[in-house]
Amino acid sequence: MSRVGRDLRVTGVVQGVGFRPYVHRLATGLRLSGRVGNDVAGVFIEIEGTHENVAEFLAALPRDAPPLARIERVEVTACTTRGAGGFEIVTSRGDGTRDALVPADFATCADCLRELFDPSDRRHRYPFVNCTHCGPRFTIVRDVPYDRMRTTMAGFPMCTACRAEYTDPSDRRFHAEPTCCPACGPRLALGDSADPLGDAVARLADGQVLAIKGLGGFHLAALAAHPTAASVLRSRKRRADKPFAVMVTDLRQAAALCEVDETGERELTGHRRPIVLLPRRPHAGVAAAVAPATGELGLMLPYTPLHHLLLRDLGEPIVLTSGNLSDEPIAYRDADRLIDVADAVLTHDRPIHVRTDDSVVRGGTVLRRARGHAPEPIGLPLRCPEPVLACGAELKNTFCLARDSQAFLSPHIGDLTDHETHTSFTEGIAHFQRLFGITPRVVAHDLHPDYLSTRYAAGLDGVELVAVQHHHAHIASCLADNGETGPVIGVAFDGTGFGPDGTVWGGEFLVADLAGYVRAGHLRPVPMPGGDAAVRQPWRMAAAYLPDVDLPVAQRNAARWAPVVAMARNAVNAPLTSSAGRLFDAAAALLDVRDEITYEGQAAIELEQRADPSTSDGYPAAVDDLVLCGEDLLRALVADRRAGVDLAVIAARFHNGLADAVVACCARLREDTGLNAVALSGGVFQNSLLSRRISDGLHRNGFRVLTHRRVPANDGGISLGQAAIAARLTTAVPA
Repeated sequence: MSRVGRDLRVTGVVQGVGFRPYVHRLATGLRLSGRVGNDVAGVFIEIEGTHENVAEFLAALPRDAPPLARIERVEVTACTTRGAGGFEIVTSRGDGTRDALVPADFATCADCLRELFDPSDRRHRYPFVNCTHCGPRFTIVRDVPYDRMRTTMAGFPMCTACRAEYTDPSDRRFHAEPTCCPACGPRLALGDSADPLGDAVARLADGQVLAIKGLGGFHLAALAAHPTAASVLRSRKRRADKPFAVMVTDLRQAAALCEVDETGERELTGHRRPIVLLPRRPHAGVAAAVAPATGELGLMLPYTPLHHLLLRDLGEPIVLTSGNLSDEPIAYRDADRLIDVADAVLTHDRPIHVRTDDSVVRGGTVLRRARGHAPEPIGLPLRCPEPVLACGAELKNTFCLARDSQAFLSPHIGDLTDHETHTSFTEGIAHFQRLFGITPRVVAHDLHPDYLSTRYAAGLDGVELVAVQHHHAHIASCLADNGETGPVIGVAFDGTGFGPDGTVWGGEFLVADLAGYVRAGHLRPVPMPGGDAAVRQPWRMAAAYLPDVDLPVAQRNAARWAPVVAMARNAVNAPLTSSAGRLFDAAAALLDVRDEITYEGQAAIELEQRADPSTSDGYPAAVDDLVLCGEDLLRALVADRRAGVDLAVIAARFHNGLADAVVACCARLREDTGLNAVALSGGVFQNSLLSRRISDGLHRNGFRVLTHRRVPANDGGISLGQAAIAARLTTAVPA
């Protein structure tokens, strides 16, 4: 019977996900000969056999691929038969153009979990059990192709038993690069303890604070129900109010603390294992210091074998928060910076190559994109004619590298004003450029001249710089997230963004596509007395909006009220702002929710938590030439406050009134432009109540609504928008 030959090139997430073993099993099952291997572009396959069997192979290859694989393209070329005998996995190639995609880290799979707790298994209670379906990937990869020698597992030679599994086509550890066991793999350490795991469990049970080395860095842990332990952790970490995440053993513990719907369960148990924000039950069994002044808890299930062992042995939830001091990046190289925070450090000797924090999601929407997502690419709605680097924003920074129609968004980095975070930013860009073989020729940055990300871009040689307005980038990010190019009506609501007119923008109605934008409307500007001080002290915004108000907020700040009012009236250190975030700050202060904040967005978050979602009416707000008067909402709020209306109703009416006004502005813009699609972006749209009310109102009025799902609506998505705009402005073509 005649034989035919085919050469295949497979691109996508096909390294580190068991793809070569899968190809080996598929080919041998169909009695095909040839070979498969990794290279810097993905996976190459050479097959030969009968015409029927080759055809079946080509049909089955994408259809039955491993669950963690993501095939983007399969190129097939006819070739002469080579007379190969058998089918083999061959040594990886390291030359050529780098197109290989590096997978994210995966949570422990069910098979490895069974081994972990099976007393008869040789990996029983081994904290680093993994296979082709789970375990570390991105955080241990130094270079591509993805092979053990190019990961931080290179220093752990496989024992005879592991080598036998690694070379056995019938074993699920066949060519699993991080495979190891107690005889040859990483080991735990806790000081000079002979039983690091047992000692760690005992210390946690005793109410101590423990630093734990995980996949992408160190965490700080303490019993979630232990009031003293949670308070001590908060004090030592210097984190006054921002909620901590809680790790639970299983869904039963999760349901005891929070209301877990179908979406929440899917997010908690999926292979990404993010922190999932869920409504907390009224008497959830966590200490008050865990998540003060919020009706939500951030829950996650164990995602490493070590987590499973700790939680199973301990038997109760723990706080698990990033191992750092407030505003610093997560520690990942050593625990020196945590000595003054933790009572002990549970570490191990497998190096982490890239720090990666935990991802955060709510209702299927990503709020912080990191572990489990990065560095998987996001498809762009157009192709880049030149490689692009987008430097992102100053706060909640991410950067983005783009080539062709793929955007590689970094994990969450943080606020660049911190030196360590800025170092992480620059090191991360260098690592991504090397890993994906991208040398940018176009560099996009924010318009703000003093952002450190802008200064970094300005310091690069031999590149074309593209300055992108902050809120245009927000809308472009939403467009890219939805695979669209516009034009749309864009509603960009956030705290701060540099406006070309010299004012601080943040409550914007744009008519935008990837090529440009027009500022069609905005919130009526008010002074920000004290500049950045008004961000930290929301009562200042109350004074700017309603200087003559006679409420407790003015009485509490009586000594400072008049000077701040004068500052605003005289325009002394009081830049004008149209920020929706500052409007929320003023409302929170007027309702005695928050005078000062300790983390970004705190006043608005706590105001949302107070609102009664069953309240359907809202305050009226004038819209004159698409300038929305936020003061109207606040005056109505104050009138209700004086009339003794319940705070929950007032907070809801404020949200509803703003939502109604936004819908009215979009309706007017539709009349002017004929556009029927609205893109919602900016950190304010992480307010689920406001987002839901605006989206519902727009849908009722026949609009098509674009919102974020894969990337954050906040500044963590800015770099993707910058990259999409830069690609378009350098004459990109449709993808």
